[in-house]
Amino acid sequence: MNLGRKLTAEFLGTAFLLAVVVGSGIMGEKLAEGNNAVTLLANSIATGAGLIFLILSFGSISGAHFNPVVTLTEFFRGNFSLRTGLFYVLVQFTGAFFGVGIANLMFDLPVYFASTKIRTGNSLFLSEFLAAFGLIAVIRTGVKFNPNLVFLMVSSYITAAYWFTASTSFANPAVTLARSASNTFAGINLSSVPMFIIAQLLGAISATFIFNWLLEENKNG
Repeated sequence: MNLGRKLTAEFLGTAFLLAVVVGSGIMGEKLAEGNNAVTLLANSIATGAGLIFLILSFGSISGAHFNPVVTLTEFFRGNFSLRTGLFYVLVQFTGAFFGVGIANLMFDLPVYFASTKIRTGNSLFLSEFLAAFGLIAVIRTGVKFNPNLVFLMVSSYITAAYWFTASTSFANPAVTLARSASNTFAGINLSSVPMFIIAQLLGAISATFIFNWLLEENKNG
């Protein structure tokens, strides 16, 4: 597949993902009238459903990464050149900000306005580490054992992780940084972003090494 087509798919997929995440958070907050549990429920269901159609739509074109840590792990495994990986990450971040801007505009908000929602603490660091670790684990085992169900495995994992992690499972550096540009339910203050991204990278790298070993053992044994 032509690299330009792959990059366009990654841009569009990541943009739609952020439009879903931020837009459903705004809509949920408007309709729930202060009930955060209902807002989170709406946000998580919409995100899970969005991932299903996005992975099915773009998976055969670009692999449907939509996430720099997914691209990073594929690079570590030798499936991507450094050049291709960097282009993927660039369009993922660009698409993420584009999607946030579209979501804000759909609800008559400024295109970009900084989030004031502080998200800090050891519990959130651990949550993001586990969220990213689990995402890579699900992708790796899904691709190996149930390739036709990866879309469902990823979407159901992210939906669940919204609820079982204290951070509501960002698990994606591009998503994390872009959400700092929307002062809405899904937002995160820019000062909290570095901690989230460090935790996500550590979680993804840890999962890569562990599942390289686990799946190689499975292959040989």
